[in-house]
Amino acid sequence: MDTHRIAFVASPTEEAQAALAALSARYGDVPPDQAEVIVALGGDGFMLRTLHRHRARRLPVYGMKLGSVGFLMNQHHLDDLQERIRRAQATVLRPLVMEAVSESGSTATALAFNEVSLLRQTKQAAHVRVSLNGVVKLPELICDGVLVATPAGSTAYNLSAHGPILPFGSPLLAMTPISPFRPRRWRGAILPSHSEISIEILDPYKRPVSATADSNEVRDVVEVHIRESREETMTLLFDPEHGLEERILNEQFEL
Repeated sequence: MDTHRIAFVASPTEEAQAALAALSARYGDVPPDQAEVIVALGGDGFMLRTLHRHRARRLPVYGMKLGSVGFLMNQHHLDDLQERIRRAQATVLRPLVMEAVSESGSTATALAFNEVSLLRQTKQAAHVRVSLNGVVKLPELICDGVLVATPAGSTAYNLSAHGPILPFGSPLLAMTPISPFRPRRWRGAILPSHSEISIEILDPYKRPVSATADSNEVRDVVEVHIRESREETMTLLFDPEHGLEERILNEQFEL
């Protein structure tokens, strides 16, 4: 049977650190630059940090749930890890690229595996203009914010903002407003993943807005451009019995 050189990474919680010690003792542990696969121990938030931290190596990542939320994780078991990795099904994630221009004129670029979100910085609602592939689609959206989510991120902040759940692997993005005031009936859109999205901040000095790609925040932005990366990918590994597609379907019928 093939064996894999594993690099274990774990969140700082007591439970995850105990699992790290037990798994390392049984299967060995090598540095990420010598590994063939990364095993991440924690919740979905830790999985996101792992994807960002190790994206340069582009190693497949197999997660085990040792946190409060584990949609991107497999169940935690000590036994048969090598066999589980061998049988795992691969899902390729393609992150979003955010280019945020601030009031100072500087441009910050960041990646988001879950979502890019724009949020008001003060008590006043944000006023933004939304363009798609160079064409203005919403001349003025008044809201607390707006986000663009990948399929992987559609069950996170996007779902909490009443956005649609997108199947893993689908060539789609979800654009979802956060507490929209006007237009009152606009509840978002499902976009092709090749879409080029531009969001311009109207009156940024009176109504400042921040932009965040996963956990990377840029404050006082005046425009933000979002597209799917054409170069970057990361691969998640799931047990065949993980039932990711079934879980996605079930999420849509939970009350």
